[in-house]
Amino acid sequence: MELGEIGLLREDLPEKEPIDLKGWFGHERYNLPLELEIGTGKGMFLLRQAIKVPYVNYIGLEYARKYFYYVVDRLNREGLKNVRLVNIKAEFFLRCCTGEGVFRQIHIYFPDPWPKRRHNRRRLIKEEFLRDLCRVLEVYGLIRIITDHKDYFSWMEKHCCKVEDLFIRLPFISLEAAGEDEMVGSNFEHKYRIKGKEFYGMILKKR
Repeated sequence: MELGEIGLLREDLPEKEPIDLKGWFGHERYNLPLELEIGTGKGMFLLRQAIKVPYVNYIGLEYARKYFYYVVDRLNREGLKNVRLVNIKAEFFLRCCTGEGVFRQIHIYFPDPWPKRRHNRRRLIKEEFLRDLCRVLEVYGLIRIITDHKDYFSWMEKHCCKVEDLFIRLPFISLEAAGEDEMVGSNFEHKYRIKGKEFYGMILKKR
């Protein structure tokens, strides 16, 4: 599949050194704000948000290769200049490829809840990861989180309490991509809303 300018594979990135992420968008867009979505799924939120807010550059991370190719194709057909998608694990990207204070906002919507107790350690949102996110955020930058899993949200809250020195917790506010009665307008939100699920969200603001 043709990746064009939008798609980047893990093997195409430098090994363990910060990347000039703004440089991915060219000279004309270099000084625009940069935002990150971790776990794009089928890319509905990223696509809608990039169209609605063209004065922001967006990087999406998607580790599942089939979804990565699906979203790259979707974005390429729209001809968007303000999005790049990377097929990579979020933890590696943040720790090995990303410098300090890069992102204005980080979006994490419906991460895998790993509901079985023996799998809880695989959950993305935990103290160590939140500290990594803090490092790559601008001062007063935001992390936006939503889940449909009540137990996972309680887990998130416990880990957020461990980083109160880094963040102020705020209620979730819908974004530009969201339609009427939506929180973010992602594929997962549409799927779970039809099933009548309840959503839990928060914003963490870097101190």
